[in-house]
Amino acid sequence: MARGERSGQRGGGGIEAKAQNAGAAAEAPVDPKTIPALMDLIRLVARSGAPQLKLRLTVSILLTIAGKGLGVLAPLVLGAAVNHLAADQPAGVSVGLGFAGFAVGWAIVRFLSSSAPQLSDVVFAPVRAAAQRTAATETFAHALSLSLDFHQTKRSGSLSRTVDRGSRSVDFLLRILAFNLAPTGLELILAAAVLGGKYDWRFAAVAVVVVVVYSILTFSISNWRIEHRRTMNTADTEAAGQVVDALINYETVKSFGAETRAALGYDRALGAYNDAALKANSSLALLNAVQALIMNIGLGVMAVMAGFEAAAGRMGPGDVTAAVLILISLYAPLNILGFAYREIRQSFIDMEEMLKVTRQTPQVADAPGAADLVRPEGQSGGALAFEDVSFRHDARANGLEDVSFTVQPGTTTALVGPSGSGKSTIVKLALRLLDPQVGRVVIDGADVRDVTQASLRRAVALVPQDVALFNDTLAVNIAFARPEADETAIWAAAEAAELAEFIRSLPDGMETRVGERGLKLSGGERQRVGIARALLADPCILILDEATSALDSRTEAAIQKTLRKAKAGRTTLVVAHRLSTIADAEQILVLKAGRIVERGAHHELVARVGGEYAALWKKQTRGARIGLDGDRQSAG
Repeated sequence: MARGERSGQRGGGGIEAKAQNAGAAAEAPVDPKTIPALMDLIRLVARSGAPQLKLRLTVSILLTIAGKGLGVLAPLVLGAAVNHLAADQPAGVSVGLGFAGFAVGWAIVRFLSSSAPQLSDVVFAPVRAAAQRTAATETFAHALSLSLDFHQTKRSGSLSRTVDRGSRSVDFLLRILAFNLAPTGLELILAAAVLGGKYDWRFAAVAVVVVVVYSILTFSISNWRIEHRRTMNTADTEAAGQVVDALINYETVKSFGAETRAALGYDRALGAYNDAALKANSSLALLNAVQALIMNIGLGVMAVMAGFEAAAGRMGPGDVTAAVLILISLYAPLNILGFAYREIRQSFIDMEEMLKVTRQTPQVADAPGAADLVRPEGQSGGALAFEDVSFRHDARANGLEDVSFTVQPGTTTALVGPSGSGKSTIVKLALRLLDPQVGRVVIDGADVRDVTQASLRRAVALVPQDVALFNDTLAVNIAFARPEADETAIWAAAEAAELAEFIRSLPDGMETRVGERGLKLSGGERQRVGIARALLADPCILILDEATSALDSRTEAAIQKTLRKAKAGRTTLVVAHRLSTIADAEQILVLKAGRIVERGAHHELVARVGGEYAALWKKQTRGARIGLDGDRQSAG
């Protein structure tokens, strides 16, 4: 019988229609071609770095072949024992020696035929494990190298599930193809040869016909059943994305009182999964019944034929036993044929979905022969220049158009402008998270596309508006910029970020865990961890992307004081919303619709009548005065 399925235990999709249509965000997986898929699997094993790969593969195959050969031999030994028992011999000799010898031999052969595949599995297990590990590691590493667009459109939970299912499919395919289906085919050939050669060609024909009919019906029903599995798979992926989204954004869920709504959505997802699982289990019962019918018809025909041969004196009772046992032993691996066929197809699909990720071409990649960015001797700041840079996002009409500016070493340049004006795009281009479509970005005379990304990221550090922290200790989060840093360097960075006193006040000090995304810390504390992390990297260019705009006025003032110390001697690029925080910048660039419309120092731009910066400054200072007057009236 085909193996049963676990129903309702894995996550589901949003609604059944979404699951059946493969979700809104992903196209339905397509069956990969068998031969190319097998070649992908072979290449994966070859580069897995498994210990003694060739030796293990050879020994495993030999053990598997030996096990199948002994499996066919075992019924013949038992048949010989029965024939010996039934022969007209003195009772003492027949029972005491002959039959016992054959019976013991049969038991030994049976044991060896059962043990050989188990030993083969033990020998080959390190190869499967290495291949599975290589598949997961390669896919994860490649996913990290892909562009921002890929990660902004791909659900993290869905991507995680794709990698997980794909890597597990590698292990399953190696186990089931190399050491189950292929040996079963060999066993069929051996069984047919023995039945035809030792007894009668009709016995071999019955065995082959029964197996062929059994396989055709099993494959036909399994092809129908696999659609239910696809629905469950898609629902599983969709649900994983829902769960990750809800848990990552749980504050938003709670703040809008959407806990029940989120739980009901997940419940509907499980309902879609359960519906597909129930259909799969019902069709499984049909498959089991058809398989049992074919098996028993085959056994009945074989037994009747053997009986007639025995009656005619051409076969002994042991031969009848052996013929039936050979067919029964052949049926044993066929019991899982439906399960194996369905799972092999699904595993090929899962592996192909995983490999699709590795086939994605990174939009930003190191050029062939890229050199490390060399930091200038004797200066802590680097020169940054944008030369006629243009960039347009796929999802937005505006990007950057013909942007040129230079940030001298050790100076501060500020970027101001409305949302969507291109400030964040400039930051991403400076970090080389994006590449300009026109023009170039230059650091210390080197086009950033001509240097390695690793050396560039060592030279440029970012403190974003919302500092992303890992669910680990303060020490690990600060040292993320430079994992090899010792405890002294980590504490020095914390001191420079004015975070050390806070850390010493904690019961666990540096070993305090910050929670998911750092939610156990206040906004100001998270920001200081981000500053400490950037300072530990010791960059020559420091980028502050609205690093204080989400903080209250008092915290912002304290952080600004820290940032002024951090900027000392470094080239700094600041994205600011509050103009008062960048009044001391040597250069201020005003952006609008992707273009620089004004540039200069604060005093120059404020004095420019009718200018964008002057209008924004006037608006912000008026708002500040109104707020101050309101505070005074409240105090009075």
